[in-house]
Amino acid sequence: MEASVSGRRTLEQYQKRAKVLIERRRSKIHGWGVFAKTQIKRSTKIINYAGEKISQKESGKREEKYLEKGHIWCFELNSRWVRDAGVGGNIARFINHKCQPNCWIDIEDGIIWIRAARNIRKGEELSYDYETTGRRDIPCLCRRGCTNKL
Repeated sequence: MEASVSGRRTLEQYQKRAKVLIERRRSKIHGWGVFAKTQIKRSTKIINYAGEKISQKESGKREEKYLEKGHIWCFELNSRWVRDAGVGGNIARFINHKCQPNCWIDIEDGIIWIRAARNIRKGEELSYDYETTGRRDIPCLCRRGCTNKL
């Protein structure tokens, strides 16, 4: 894998590497999930959360439609902008919420990165805390007995 002129990987290179690291499969948490195909080391940038960049106002309209189907695919970049993974998204949109996740979010230069919070075992499902601020009427399914709502 060639590095960019600056010596850092390009977004395209990270996307290619993600195909080696992760795959989509049926999840015990909810619908589809994303699983490690190989061990992933702590702090690794696993994949970017892709999607159309839209305004907060447009996001509100789209989120209502997604929530009716039990999906949360709009990810807030900042107070003005949101990434809608329902349009132009990638496999990252299938990473499920967990209250005690194995991944965390890092926003760099307008790119939302999913990073490993600890070493992740081969076959383990990836998860992160959605930290939603909306209606909070979707029951959390991360573990039996969880009373949190998203």
